[in-house]
Amino acid sequence: MSRLRIILVLCAWSLWMVPALAKTYYVHSKCGNDNNSGMKKSTPFRSLEKVNALALKPGDKILLANGCTFQGTLELSNQSGTAKRAIIISAYQSDASDKKQRPIIDAKGYLNGLLIQNCSHIQVSDLEIIANGGSVTNYSTEKRYMRCGVLVSTSSPGQYKNIKLHNLLVKDVYFEKDGFQRGQNEVKTANGSQNYGWGIRFINQTKGAVLSDLTVESCEIQNVAHTGLKFTGKEKSIHTIKVYNNLVTDTGGPGIQMSGVHQGHVKGNTIMRSGSSNDSRKWGRGSGLWTWGCSNVIIEHNRFKNANGPGDSAGCHIDYNCSNVIVQYNLSANNAGGFCEILGNNHNCAYRYNISVNDGHRIKGKNGAFQEGKIVWLSGYQGQKKRSGPFNSYIYNNTIYVNKDIEAKIAVDKVSAGVLMANNIFCITGKSKAVLGDQYKPEKEGQSQVKDIVFQNNLYLHKENWPVDVLIQDEQPIWGDPQFVKAGGTQLDDYQPLNTALIKDKGIVIRPLPHDSIGLFIGLEVEQDILGNPRKGLPDMGAIELDLTGKKQ
Repeated sequence: MSRLRIILVLCAWSLWMVPALAKTYYVHSKCGNDNNSGMKKSTPFRSLEKVNALALKPGDKILLANGCTFQGTLELSNQSGTAKRAIIISAYQSDASDKKQRPIIDAKGYLNGLLIQNCSHIQVSDLEIIANGGSVTNYSTEKRYMRCGVLVSTSSPGQYKNIKLHNLLVKDVYFEKDGFQRGQNEVKTANGSQNYGWGIRFINQTKGAVLSDLTVESCEIQNVAHTGLKFTGKEKSIHTIKVYNNLVTDTGGPGIQMSGVHQGHVKGNTIMRSGSSNDSRKWGRGSGLWTWGCSNVIIEHNRFKNANGPGDSAGCHIDYNCSNVIVQYNLSANNAGGFCEILGNNHNCAYRYNISVNDGHRIKGKNGAFQEGKIVWLSGYQGQKKRSGPFNSYIYNNTIYVNKDIEAKIAVDKVSAGVLMANNIFCITGKSKAVLGDQYKPEKEGQSQVKDIVFQNNLYLHKENWPVDVLIQDEQPIWGDPQFVKAGGTQLDDYQPLNTALIKDKGIVIRPLPHDSIGLFIGLEVEQDILGNPRKGLPDMGAIELDLTGKKQ
């Protein structure tokens, strides 16, 4: 081979090895033109339809102009970047006046503001998405529809991963037009049976498909007809999710919900007024967060406030068929449905080092409520199957405060198996009573089958705080006033106990339940309290560790 030919071959090989140069496409709804190249700020595209027709390559960017409103939907289908060169959808500043104004996608009349289907390595940031009603092409009254601000989904087998959503504002998402009235019984259906608007949804129910490595961070979701952020999978078809530092407010359904998720971390989020009924198009019922059919999920350092609705609507509840779901270091306040709720066929789940304030204030039969609110509810409900479990539930070092205007209610199903309850503070200033579980198939009275119980060393303000007719009873109760800094407040610091003699080193070491070889998948012992104070020596009572002077560390 001649020297020249060798050089030509090497050059061709080197060009083949170098990735194609990534392209940046600019889109401006006011001064753009779809006949432009789109590759300069001075020659932007105009419409989302033009963007949807692009064949994107790894490293390509789609940038929407700040201050512009784009009608329609942005769709990415069967397009993928790489781990090092993601496809990016974001914003750009076209002039000095639009620096703080996100580009808006207005999906009124479309099914989605942003659709990402069968894609991998996609990053989306700095957009605002609204979708308030509007007709849909080929609409059929016989079909059930949903409208999503963002929908990430699959339709064919494959491995789809690394989807990141950052700093998005998704709001005002409704399927129905303004003024639509839902029937009174719709809120009593399991998850709603009509057409709704959803904030951000991840759906993978495709056989042979896996959706993984999903991140939703620093987003804001507000005023949607149903759930704010929802993951829908089955049998671990969605795994490895990160939900960090989001704000979810005024959702008609739950704030955050996940089904079929394996390995998840939910941290630093604030969820307020889930189950909102301030618009007749909303469902009007929902917990701040709930899981179903999930495993290995840690839910920590979140704030769940003011969940509303005639059923469910706890701060955070663990629905049935879960394992290894840990709820820790959270603030739960003023949630109608309650604080700690673990349903049937759940294994090795826990509530620990949380603070609950005035949860469970709902009264069955009042204002349409069909379930009691409860501060603690262990339910064997698992759908159409016979009641079973929950199994090996660990509830320890929580601080629970209920003011005198609320009657605190507690329900423990007679088939509960394996319950540890220790080192909790029950500061209930009013009355308490035992109630039956009242899911869709209400629990019936009968002989208790509860077994493998470790219930001891909890602190109560009054002896009556834990009713004598609850199926499980504290074997070594402690009575006294923890003397909170500001009882009734809604800040973590308000629940620093000042009664050092009653709190400091008065907890017991938490060990696995009888016949439980697992405990908790991240361990039973913690290194810090809800405020981040290191835990030293024996545990203190409740969620906050004290130093020797009774002050926070």
